[in-house]
Amino acid sequence: METAVGPVVDPVHSDDRLPERTSVVVVGGGIVGSSTALYLAEKGVSVVLCEKGHIAGEQSSRNWGWVTARGRDMRELPLCLESARLWKGMNEFLGTETGYRRLGSLRLYDTEENLAIGEEWLMEAQLLQIQAKFLQRGEIEELAPGASRQFKGALYAPDDGRAEPQKAAPAIVEGARRRGAKIFTQCAVRGVDIQAGKVAGVVTERGRIACDAIVLAGGGWSTVFCSNLDIRLPQMLVQASAMRTEPMDGPVGPTIYADKFSLRKRLDGGYNIGDPFHTKTEITPDSFRYAYDYLPMLQKSWKRLRPKFGSRALREWRRPRHWSLDQVSPFEKLRVLDPPATDLFLNRAQRSLVETFPAFAQARIAQRWAGLIDITPDAVPVISKVDALPGLFLNTGFSGHGFGLGPGAGKLMADIVADDAPIVDPTPFRYSRFIDGSRPKPKAGF
Repeated sequence: METAVGPVVDPVHSDDRLPERTSVVVVGGGIVGSSTALYLAEKGVSVVLCEKGHIAGEQSSRNWGWVTARGRDMRELPLCLESARLWKGMNEFLGTETGYRRLGSLRLYDTEENLAIGEEWLMEAQLLQIQAKFLQRGEIEELAPGASRQFKGALYAPDDGRAEPQKAAPAIVEGARRRGAKIFTQCAVRGVDIQAGKVAGVVTERGRIACDAIVLAGGGWSTVFCSNLDIRLPQMLVQASAMRTEPMDGPVGPTIYADKFSLRKRLDGGYNIGDPFHTKTEITPDSFRYAYDYLPMLQKSWKRLRPKFGSRALREWRRPRHWSLDQVSPFEKLRVLDPPATDLFLNRAQRSLVETFPAFAQARIAQRWAGLIDITPDAVPVISKVDALPGLFLNTGFSGHGFGLGPGAGKLMADIVADDAPIVDPTPFRYSRFIDGSRPKPKAGF
């Protein structure tokens, strides 16, 4: 078995010369930042994307590759559907392979409790014309052949799909470059140059870029970036693990999400396997700073989050919350968040998979990895301007849904920055919900 931690991502070269001025700087080269740059460039907006490490170096290459609306929060669902529409044409739009295939998703239920949650979700989702249905026993066997047992039920969403996380963001960012965007990797943005109370530019480790707007798409780093601006952005990082098999014979059917494992076929012939209901959550300084914000989530998901003290806490205690723009920033000291996988969760998921589908007893595990997911208190992203600092926009907090939502989130953010008609109502994603006393709560999908 390979000893490498992070997945190998399609390489993206960096442009050479930092421009003196642009209209918009996008901070972060994950799928959300890359999609934002793509759709801004498509509008003819001058845009520069800066990534402290390499494109899709963190969660954008480490997720399971799902493009799904099934199970999503109703506040997210319109954006999910728009993003799925963009995904369907993405390979043709970019002229290259993202790995996207529309093969559906299948939620298998082992317990009456989870089945009831699925039934409740579908009743609401059907009001938004979601294409999903519960299956009869024979239909389940046709879509998930070889199961050793029967299930309480199954929810099938035929319009869901999957793409390849190690390919998608690099393909999207290269598409942005072909449309005029400038792409810089190994180029951390240290902070914002503020003049007359608004954004006037950014200061990178390689120099200053004058600009009118900055889109912060920093994922798990967004809260750190905002702290230097004295802007409160509650996010909690949770660690999810995944593994892939070597290429093997097996069905190329829908993505499968069960009570104790997840499964999808990869473009390379292997499978991605994960534990859908357990994440590792370390107690850090932000756990105390934002404890009140997260009480509703903790009450609902305490067992799933598994909070504990670990090495990340010490690192974050030592990390400054403020620094000057001529200092080396936290983003240069740690380029890529690359935690080891949680073997306990993956071993358990693999055992459950083999018990359910015995054919996978022959699977050879090629690699395991983990990534850190940025979760907001209501598990709904922030796609919004920040009134306190004109010119600052946030595109972060995707709570494990960012890969599927990426193109839609990038398009919506581009619409907001350009002051165009948005593809969906951005109100559910407004930043102000965290500071106006509304205390949003998590609903379906978490």
